[in-house]
Amino acid sequence: MGRRSAAPRKGDLREQALLDAAEALLEHTSLEELTVEAIAKGAGISRGSLYFYFGNKHEVLAALVERTMRTIRAAADSTAQDAASPPVDVMERAVHGVERVWREHGTVMRAAVDYSALHPVVGSAWHDTVDAFARAMTQVLRRAGIPDEDGPGGAAALARALCWMTERTFYRAACSPGEDLAQATVTTVEIWRRVMK
Repeated sequence: MGRRSAAPRKGDLREQALLDAAEALLEHTSLEELTVEAIAKGAGISRGSLYFYFGNKHEVLAALVERTMRTIRAAADSTAQDAASPPVDVMERAVHGVERVWREHGTVMRAAVDYSALHPVVGSAWHDTVDAFARAMTQVLRRAGIPDEDGPGGAAALARALCWMTERTFYRAACSPGEDLAQATVTTVEIWRRVMK
């Protein structure tokens, strides 16, 4: 029996090149102005080849959001499973992880928020990510003593509200002229701390 190569397949590399090109273009181009031709050219392939991977630019953005969000989900999952550290420390690491992703992929994050209500495929990718983060943070809140109950005072409801607040706080900071993500982190951590007391 032959061994499979651990190297990425050619198709995977092309898909990643398309996503990299789209992210680079979003640095100076709005989604409305972004074209399939520009994405394909940035990836070094033809427009027709792009359609083998994605049906349109909104699907490219959704895949780009999903790729970026995997980083947040992985960080949230690993911190939520950290039973050895105090819940407040776990929460702080999670929020700092969110800041790091906003710093590294701010254009994707802003585009995801901006277009989530307009394009269902983008909205679905974005909401699934926030929901995954909320599920992970629900575990952290339970460990901090927040009741595991249905209703507005339960850990799940509070985690969802706090995660959406976190999303909006970082979005506003990323859109501001000073782009003060560090201040957004300090404020967000303080609000989470107050809930966890």
